[in-house]
This record gives sequence, C-alpha cells and structure tokens, in this order.
Amino acid sequence: MVKKYLNHPIYFKEITDRISKLSADSPKKWGKMDVCQMLMHCDLVLQVALRKIELPRIHLLFETIGILTKLEMYVFNNGIPRNMPTFQKLIVNFECDFDESKTNLLKTLEEFREACENRKLPDSHRLFGNMTEKDWEFLEYKHLDHHLKQFNV
Repeated sequence: MVKKYLNHPIYFKEITDRISKLSADSPKKWGKMDVCQMLMHCDLVLQVALRKIELPRIHLLFETIGILTKLEMYVFNNGIPRNMPTFQKLIVNFECDFDESKTNLLKTLEEFREACENRKLPDSHRLFGNMTEKDWEFLEYKHLDHHLKQFNV
C-alpha cells in the first residue's frame, strides 16, 4: 500500500477536495464530535505542527505507546484507531460555526504546506517523540483521512 504524505500535491488536493464535500449536516459513522467540531479539532492538531499550540508533557509510558503507534502506522500503514484518546487542548466539545471552521481548516492546511516547503516543522511531538518532516506529513495525512472517513468523505 502506498504511503500518503500531506505535502504531496496529489494528496493535499485529495484532502482539500474531501473537506469541500462536507456540509453542516454531514452524518458521522462514529465518535462524539459533529462535523463542525471535527473540522475545528483537525485545525487544532495542525496548529501543533505549526507551533501555535503547545501540548503538555505526558508520562513516559504514554510517550512510549505513542512512539510504538507511530512505528506501527509506518510499518503496516494502518490508520488511527477509533476513539483514540487525545490531548485536552485538542478536544472540541462545544458548539461552533461550520463555515468558519471549514475556512479556518483550509487556511491552516495552506500554512502547513508552506511550513513543509520551508522546512519549519518541529523536530519532536509530545506523543510521537522525534519527528522528521516526512513524519509530520504522513501523520497529519493519516489524522485528516481518519476524520474525513468518520464523516463519509
């Protein structure tokens, strides 16, 4: 199976096209978030890569699990497990505006692409440990793909 990286033009367009297919009433297959909350959550996760949000330190055991999860996704090209726990700062459990959240996510995706091209991504992540540019591009694609599948796109 082909590994997909968010900064690759084909996969970047695929993700933005899938986001554009969402509507305020897109039904979900699983999870607690509605489509607006999911868009905002994905935006926040990308902001971690852009150093706009700093995640708190975590217990070494969770970091070890995170590093092993990253390795498993690479080796087996697996997706992100459903209902995987996330950092409190990245949880969106309040009402939000769909159009604003969608616009913000698309804008942040462009910022992410620029950061990739300018080699401005961090060299580590609180959960996944040491990170390369390709790690960020791979894991951000996986995260977006996971949530877009959640809403049938």
